[in-house]
Amino acid sequence: QVDLVESGGGLVQAGGSLRLSCTASGRPFDIGGMGWFRQAPGKAREFVAAIRWTGSNTYYGDSAEGRFTISRDNAKNTVYLQIRSLKVEDTAVYYCALDPSRDGSTGYIHWGQGTQVTVSS
Repeated sequence: QVDLVESGGGLVQAGGSLRLSCTASGRPFDIGGMGWFRQAPGKAREFVAAIRWTGSNTYYGDSAEGRFTISRDNAKNTVYLQIRSLKVEDTAVYYCALDPSRDGSTGYIHWGQGTQVTVSS
């Protein structure tokens, strides 16, 4: 069992910033990469950002719009998502996910429970 625990969500005013964290723990596991997804009410889950666990490759979805920054701390098995200039439309449950494969072939098979981000106008 691999557990992913997100934190850092909450209620914030438009224009503000948040930093989400996600820490992986559990049985011995490999981390090939971790990612962030979000799901707004009534909408499908969408990709936000991803980072490989070696090297410097990062990936962003269209929704990131240059306001999101993903980073990692390998020693802590933790991935972060910094969100700046928050908009009301960023309101969603944010999930982190883990891909254990170095080449990305497995995909995201471990998921956290999500953390709610609510942006008020």
